[in-house]
Amino acid sequence: MSLQVEKLEGNMAKLTIEASAEDFEAAIEKAYQKHKNTLSVPGFRKGKAPRKMLEKMYGKDIFFEDAANYVIPTAYAKAVDECTEEIVSQPKIDVVQMEADKPFIFTAEVALKPEVTLGKYKGVEVEKADTNVTDEEIDAAINKERESNARTITVENRGVQNGDMTVLDFEGFVDGVAFEGGKGENYPLTIGSNTFIPGFEEQLIGAEIDKEVEVNVTFPEDYQAEELAGKPAVFKCIIKEIKEKELPELDDEFASEVSEFDTLAEYREDVKKQLTGQKEENAKNEKENKVVEAIIADAKMDIPEAMIATQQRQMMDDFAQRIQMQGLSIDQYFQFTGLDRATLLEQMKPQAETRIKSRLVLEAVAKAENIEASEEEYQEELKKMAEAYRMELDKLTEMVGEFESKAIREDICVRKAADFVVEQAVEK
Repeated sequence: MSLQVEKLEGNMAKLTIEASAEDFEAAIEKAYQKHKNTLSVPGFRKGKAPRKMLEKMYGKDIFFEDAANYVIPTAYAKAVDECTEEIVSQPKIDVVQMEADKPFIFTAEVALKPEVTLGKYKGVEVEKADTNVTDEEIDAAINKERESNARTITVENRGVQNGDMTVLDFEGFVDGVAFEGGKGENYPLTIGSNTFIPGFEEQLIGAEIDKEVEVNVTFPEDYQAEELAGKPAVFKCIIKEIKEKELPELDDEFASEVSEFDTLAEYREDVKKQLTGQKEENAKNEKENKVVEAIIADAKMDIPEAMIATQQRQMMDDFAQRIQMQGLSIDQYFQFTGLDRATLLEQMKPQAETRIKSRLVLEAVAKAENIEASEEEYQEELKKMAEAYRMELDKLTEMVGEFESKAIREDICVRKAADFVVEQAVEK
């Protein structure tokens, strides 16, 4: 395998990679062995026709495409190892030469890691975040806990009120004609949840059980069913059931049931402590984000589009894995949201660019300040990873190769660089 590197504008490069004629011949033979049982030649049983006979009948390049798919990944991986430049994107492959008994030549256009020229990164001024917890915030947190501990009570002696959980039958009509999808039976609806068309839920307030009520609404202009968009409709509704929440009394008994404390005053003080901790953590993260944003704004770097595209695809893969853990495939997500892959990728682009710039400036800070990962820090990181993956530390250590080890150490340096610039920042 031979490699030539040609640097292009915008931190791009073209790698010209040449695999030997012998390697390409071996790949053709591998492709032949894979497909010989599926190709027919008169006078031969399937799988018994010689390769030259198949090439004569189907064309001499019949196995070239598969052979190229065998050669390219291996040759490209070797080229990346040999290349002294740091490649930060997936390659754009173009085949240059693909002929029998000749070297296989292809090019790979890739993005190179851009150089960063830092501006000011010490003493960056940021506005100090407010971490004070108000009585209103404490009350809201406690009321949220009351809501989660509320009892549900069936109501029979009054009409529907805002916040009630109802069960209803309904049927919708446009111009006096029932429309498809407009009918529901024993449908659960919480009044005020804004689940239905605007104006629908409000008109159910006051409705009594088993008495029909008409609800007049107009479908939004951008309604998903085009045949209904912008049209007025009448829904005939019958409330079958009304339930309301009964909140527990706000007293010492409530405090002892939802916490480890015996009195409401102690519980309230603990809630304040927790909220303060959350605010301080949020303030810390916000401060770091603002400091890094300021450093990015004062730095110079030329980010290749291919690098951003690679980050977008990684984010898409991570997102797909996360929703899959929730029991939803990415295709189902697209179906439910009306989005498609291209739209979601485009939405991710600003965040992808920010992630790249943040990483690059922090790596540059680490280099400028000679920040390194100690062996103790590295081992501590391995321990955290072992716990997260529920693996024995020695087994994880065996699995970590040179590339992974370097990446872990770089991550540690980036985090230390982030801590450094935050410590150096000035709050105003």
